[in-house]
Amino acid sequence: MFEIANGYHLVYEQFNYLKSCGHSIAGYVIMPNHVHALIHFADTDKKVNTIVGNMKRFLAYSLVKELHRQHKTDILKLLAQGVNKTDRSRGKLHEVFEPSFDCKYCYGDNFIEQKLNYIHNNPVKGKWQLAESTVEYPHSSACFYTEGQQGVYEVTSYKCIGE
Repeated sequence: MFEIANGYHLVYEQFNYLKSCGHSIAGYVIMPNHVHALIHFADTDKKVNTIVGNMKRFLAYSLVKELHRQHKTDILKLLAQGVNKTDRSRGKLHEVFEPSFDCKYCYGDNFIEQKLNYIHNNPVKGKWQLAESTVEYPHSSACFYTEGQQGVYEVTSYKCIGE
């Protein structure tokens, strides 16, 4: 969806919003149809589910708006067909994302590095083959962790969070 709508910048805007709330983005990969992110959530009254749910709602709204602007009616029709009857009766017009998300709490450097390696390798493995190497894929923090250079979006090293 991010590729189709040319909406990668919308994810970066959400990352900026999270930073403005005191959270930290320690790693990420934005794939054409999903996002992997390593986020340190600051102490807050809001639950992670609420924060991520709000982020997904904003992204869905923004992506649909972008698809309308680009006159991509075929995609909008497909997204409309994905809305279940109950949600449709409540006024929902498009189903952009899966209703759930996979959240893993990361404790310890080894586990964090394992997750970073997994997400950074996503664009170069399996069906994707979006780049020759992890550092060549632009919508990723791989270059920061591999070569020490910030990429398209500036991240905070997981080793510096909480200091």
